[in-house]
Parts: sequence; C-alpha cells; structure tokens
Amino acid sequence: MRLSNEKYEEIKNTVIDTFEQYNVKYIPISGFEIATKMGLKIIPYSSLNEKQREMSMKYSSDGYSIETQNEWRIYYNDSCKCYGRINQTIMHEVGHFVLGHINGGEEEESEAKFFAKYALAPPPLIHNICKDIEPDTIKKTFNISYQAAYLAYQYYRNWLQFGNRNYTNYEEKMLSLFNFNSA
Repeated sequence: MRLSNEKYEEIKNTVIDTFEQYNVKYIPISGFEIATKMGLKIIPYSSLNEKQREMSMKYSSDGYSIETQNEWRIYYNDSCKCYGRINQTIMHEVGHFVLGHINGGEEEESEAKFFAKYALAPPPLIHNICKDIEPDTIKKTFNISYQAAYLAYQYYRNWLQFGNRNYTNYEEKMLSLFNFNSA
C-alpha cells in the first residue's frame, strides 16, 4: 500500500527522533539495541512451549508484537539463519510501537515496513558511507538481508533522482548523529 508523501516524511522524522532519543549513532543499526533501550521485551520463538511456538508460526513466520499488561512484547522467529531478516523483523515491530499502532491494518503494516526500511539503511547514510553503491555493498555495510539491500538500493536511487538537492532538516540531524558533516 502506498502511503501519502506527508506520511513518509512524518515517518522519516520519527525514525530520526527515535535515533536521537535512544542515542543510535553507529552502523549497522540494530533493532535489538533500540528495542532494548526502549524497554521492550524481546522473546524468541525458541523460548516458547511447543503449542505457543506453533501458534506463533501460524500467526507469522517472522515475528509479531503485542501489548499485554502494559508491556510491549516482540516475538521473533530465531530459527531464521539470516540475522538481517531477524533485525528487519525487530525493527518493523519497533516501528509499530513507536508509531503507536494498535489495529494492525494494512496501512499500519505499510507504515511499519517503511519505518524499518528507512531506519536500517537510510539513503543519506548510504550516500556518505558506501564507496561503491550497489546492493551487495549496502548488504555488507548495514548488515541487512540481500532483499532488504536491493530495496534500499532502489530507494537510494529514487532519493538521488527525485529528492531535494539539499539535505532536509531531519537528514542533517541524522548525519550529525552519525558524525557526518552535511555541508
């Protein structure tokens, strides 16, 4: 589902505000680190009993989050061998939390997907860190899955082609957090 341009801008600002609030300033960006700093409980599927694990896998083969007794819990499938995919799942669920989602509808899923994509490999960081910008370089630099790196590469190319020639305020703030001079 395509979100409005205003919603994308709002989510990007939220990502950077989250980075600033939780002192995120190193690459690769870890959903685990952010979730832990937020006080969210992270639970691997392997810690669940067999029935709970089966129910969790039926609900999502990657992961999900719920609020119970005033505690936000992120459940994730730790049998996945790709750290990048697990980290993407955790960041997606962090996105649900940060964006105040409660319904889990199509729009909220799109917002959380974009939150995770932008948070894990933002175009301004790709632009300032990677020398040879291609999916494989993005994958290695940001420790994300190849699929996520390919999507980040496509998004980066669109950012170059259609974005503002000057950094936005939130992009400058992000570059400053990661110790890059935006000038």
